[in-house]
Amino acid sequence: MDLDAFFASCEQLGHPEYAGRPVIVGAFPGRRGVVAAASYAARKFGIRSAMPISEAQRRCPDAIYLRPDMEKYRRLSRQVFAILATLTPVVEAASIDEAYLDLTGLEKLLGAPEIIGLEIKRRILAETGLTASVGIGPNRLIAKLGSEYRKPDGLTLVRPEQVLDFLAPMPVSNLRGLGRQTGKIFDRLGIRTIAQLRNWPLAALEQHLGKKAAASFHRQAFGLASDQVIPERGRKSISKETTFEMDVLDHRVLQDALRHLAADVARTARREGLAGTVVTLKIRFEGFETYTRQHKRPGPTQDEREIMKTAWQLFQETNLPAKPVRLIGVGISGWEQDQPAQADLFAQPEQQQSSQRLLQTIDRVTERFGKGKLQLGAPRKKP
Repeated sequence: MDLDAFFASCEQLGHPEYAGRPVIVGAFPGRRGVVAAASYAARKFGIRSAMPISEAQRRCPDAIYLRPDMEKYRRLSRQVFAILATLTPVVEAASIDEAYLDLTGLEKLLGAPEIIGLEIKRRILAETGLTASVGIGPNRLIAKLGSEYRKPDGLTLVRPEQVLDFLAPMPVSNLRGLGRQTGKIFDRLGIRTIAQLRNWPLAALEQHLGKKAAASFHRQAFGLASDQVIPERGRKSISKETTFEMDVLDHRVLQDALRHLAADVARTARREGLAGTVVTLKIRFEGFETYTRQHKRPGPTQDEREIMKTAWQLFQETNLPAKPVRLIGVGISGWEQDQPAQADLFAQPEQQQSSQRLLQTIDRVTERFGKGKLQLGAPRKKP
């Protein structure tokens, strides 16, 4: 199940006047940033996710440009996943707007697979106003490609005996894990479609792609993939980033931006009951020159002060170029199951409890009044 142009569709729900118009979620024209989502009317102009806003504006200056409202998108996503959970107990979230469902054994209860697919689409539309595209197949790869096949508002059923014919005319770019460099190799070899890829022996592909990549694409070309749906897979990381209007060299500005991002990351982690041991810093300079740095902490945390401290140490101590910064981001990962966030070994129990109450208070204020109303300060050294 894949929601159609999710961010843009969420915005159109609250603004009927946006219906049928090009809607682009990301940044405002004249500012830095990229397209996060585009309505199907905007896609007719060649606008796609991750395209610079400046290019989107050049292609479609009359589009409606909006900043993302993640709280709204998460709320609608939760509604959709609650609907899916009433139809099958085996649902795996692939992202905020996409899920794999296992329909095995549900025919006697709900009907044939295509009937279940139609019911999924009907209920999502009736209860949220959103449209979804559904792909049904014998494994994850075919189901995913099926969901993309007739977007938007599509339904595609691919039976096991139809898999090879379904895949044959597709461009190899539809396959999972095919990046720019692999695409160049396929172009050089004259491999444009999955049918053409199928004609290459595995040994010959290995000479050009290496054993691991060759095996992956060879299997996909024959429609072979996992059929497991794992409900508890969960998210692998939490990250936030911001792009500056102008490149920034002032460390005080960078530090303030990082502090806000760390607070967002920590708040999300606390809301989802997660604590991470790995802090990641992301820095981008002019020309999309991008660096990431990571540090594994001695114990898990969901405290913005600890995330900020680690991220800033990464910024200062990992030999990053001394150039103006275009984008800065921070994230946490490396969840440790059944282990609480690490407390300060030298703090008294009452201090630890007070700190936890403080964070909980900030979360409640933020939830009620919005971000930026209350946050933790930090002493700043005199220049």
